Amino acid sequence: MGSKGKIVKDPGIPNVVIPEKACEDEDCPYHGSLRVRGMTLEGVIVKYKGTKAALIERQYLYYDSKYKRYERRRSRIHAHVPPCVNVREGDKVIIGECRPLSKSISFVVLSKVS
Repeated sequence: MGSKGKIVKDPGIPNVVIPEKACEDEDCPYHGSLRVRGMTLEGVIVKYKGTKAALIERQYLYYDSKYKRYERRRSRIHAHVPPCVNVREGDKVIIGECRPLSKSISFVVLSKVS
C-alpha cells in the first residue's frame, strides 16, 4: 500500500525500486492501469522538461561481420515519466515497453538506477 491508501502494483521486473510517492496518473505502471510487457532497457535521460515525457539515449555494441569487429551505436527512445518517479536529466534509468501512449511514446520510465 502506498500513501493515501492507494494500491501499488508490482510490475514484476527485477532490480526495479517501487516509488514511495503516490500519483494520480492513469498511465503509471504502479498506481494506474498501464501494463509493462516486452523489452526492458537501460539508458540515460538526455532531455526532460517536466511534461511527462523524456528522451532516453542508450548506447550498445553492434558486431559488423564484414570487418569482424564491434562498433558503438546509440539510439534515442521517447518515454513517459510518471509523476511518482523522481528523475532528472543525466540520470540512468530503467525503461519498459508498454502499449503506445502517443505517436512516438511506447516506453515508460520504471525507476532510477542507483
